[in-house]
Amino acid sequence: MQAFSIYKDQFKMYLQIEKNASDYTVKEYLHDIDQLFLFMQKEQINEMNEVDDACVRLFLMDLYEQSLSRRTVSRKLSAIRTFFKFMEREGYVSDNPFIGTRLPKQDKKLPDFLYQEELSQLFDVSDLGDPLGQRDQALLEILYATGMRVAECEGLSLKDLDLSLNIVKVLGKGNKERYIPVGSYAEQALNRYINEGRRSLQQNNETEALFLNARGKSLTARGMRLILNKLTEKAALTVHVHPHMLRHTFATHLLNEGADLRSVQELLGHAHLSSTQLYTHVTKDRLKDVYDHSHPRAKKK
Repeated sequence: MQAFSIYKDQFKMYLQIEKNASDYTVKEYLHDIDQLFLFMQKEQINEMNEVDDACVRLFLMDLYEQSLSRRTVSRKLSAIRTFFKFMEREGYVSDNPFIGTRLPKQDKKLPDFLYQEELSQLFDVSDLGDPLGQRDQALLEILYATGMRVAECEGLSLKDLDLSLNIVKVLGKGNKERYIPVGSYAEQALNRYINEGRRSLQQNNETEALFLNARGKSLTARGMRLILNKLTEKAALTVHVHPHMLRHTFATHLLNEGADLRSVQELLGHAHLSSTQLYTHVTKDRLKDVYDHSHPRAKKK
């Protein structure tokens, strides 16, 4: 319906301008709003003010019948609640029917991460004499060295790197900038790629993008995922390695080696400490190991 389209366009502007939401967040929110609109059309609900508690319950049943995870349902409800809050503010609806809807409890799933032995296998498979191999190694190194998101890596340009100071500037969620140190292994891989492989790949394309594809154009997030899939196959690993797993690995390894939560939060670009605390669960094995080897009465001799 035409009115729905107008509401959607205005909500999009609200997210972009007032909330300063990332392109990914805007896309996901609008997808969730479209799902609500389709449900309303199916139920022959023609006005936003007609959405009441009964409609909310029907909508929830519709979501659960799709066998969606509790995490996904929770995310959709949060997006729609934000939408109705905007609609109420603008005077399009008299109240927010989703305001009292209880979000389903989240599944407590621990983040997947790689062990040192698995990482070593990944780092050993790229052909460093080949431009694409140099690129793949540099990509792998910087993702693990910084813990940045794949979308953040996709947006990197040459000017964001300062290898004399061993730092990289990252544009994160909500267009917030942060600076992350780059270790010596990543520095070496990046120097090799920038001075050799990247020049070969760039050809006649004038682009400042740090990572390039085989045609000399900016490497997309999808391309980065395909590269990791290829490296995983070459390393004969039995786990599926994706960019976010390297982010999980970065955080887990830092905490295992004694880094404090606040520092890891800053490096990851998390707005809330609770997001970072998820990684402390996977460090408990290390604490138990330390206890077993350090406490005089931990084990019988």
